[in-house]
Amino acid sequence: MGKPINPDRRLVCARSTISIRLITVSRAQLRCRESIRISVSKRYWSTLLAVINVRRDAVAGRLATPLIRELGIENREGDLLAVCFTAMASPCELLLPIMDHMAAWELGMLVAREAWRVEQKYSRYRDDSVLAWIHRNRGTQIEVDEETTSLLNFASQCFELTEGRFDITSGILRRVWKFDGSSRIPEPAAVAALLPSVGFDKLKWHAPLLLLPAGMELDFGGFGKEYAVDRAYDRLAACRSAPFLINFGGDLRANRSPPHGPWQVGIERPGTEQEAAMVLELQHGALTTSGDSRRFLLKDGIRYGHILDPQTGWPVPNSPRSVTVAASSCTEAGLISTLAMLQGSGAQAFLEEQAVRHWLLR
Repeated sequence: MGKPINPDRRLVCARSTISIRLITVSRAQLRCRESIRISVSKRYWSTLLAVINVRRDAVAGRLATPLIRELGIENREGDLLAVCFTAMASPCELLLPIMDHMAAWELGMLVAREAWRVEQKYSRYRDDSVLAWIHRNRGTQIEVDEETTSLLNFASQCFELTEGRFDITSGILRRVWKFDGSSRIPEPAAVAALLPSVGFDKLKWHAPLLLLPAGMELDFGGFGKEYAVDRAYDRLAACRSAPFLINFGGDLRANRSPPHGPWQVGIERPGTEQEAAMVLELQHGALTTSGDSRRFLLKDGIRYGHILDPQTGWPVPNSPRSVTVAASSCTEAGLISTLAMLQGSGAQAFLEEQAVRHWLLR
């Protein structure tokens, strides 16, 4: 069981409302079970999300325009169009009511460009990313731009408020952990050897000046996709009031319901391929899911999920298979769902303490 979070450090920001309807799934039909309007009482990150609300003009033009990749348009049930593309190694889509395909393509390109911009700037796999530049300058004090400053401030506060459980320096542990479904568990000594290079408190961070010690790494993967959804949402909402839903690999956010009724979102049953354990009807707000369906190890009947405890370097025991959280933004929902996974057998109690709508599968 994970160590409980200090009750004075509960999750989140200002009050908002998210309207969700839960439907259970049987083999033959979908059946309505409950219809509620959720007031998300946010307790824990009171100033946290404001930290990453940087001005739109501050994030424009920092990098060369990303290469244009392929966009596709598909017709979907319910008189919907999906503008589809790939970003951050995930299938992404913008869902819209039926409209002119060229207009839909232009809106999709606006969303895709923002996703590609965030990916290009913060990917750990690109030599031209800001992270790569930071890593090349280990041991040297550097000045980072405004957007990166806001994300590092956000990461710093997450580290403090979670007592070290949310740590963007823990990505270095993937050197020994390969969650490919195999039985290859690393030697304890190999894990222990990396722990001296883990710990946000080991950085010298005085915004906007950063000194990353030799041997350490930064990884924004813990909130990068959710941040990209929120950034794309802000850009699209600034120019469109008609309904839309942005979905980046299962992290999604909607502004309002389309004409035919609420958006239907399937929550995948762990261990299956696109079999829904439940369907949620979302009017507006964000949903994210954390889980181990595709990234795990299995040895001697023990399943090791990919959520690692930065303080031990090992997967958290007794974690849920899947946690879905509803919140006003993807960044917020993603943090809560990830932290719930880090609580292990205490995930349910943690989620109830946060007073957010959630769905937990074991």
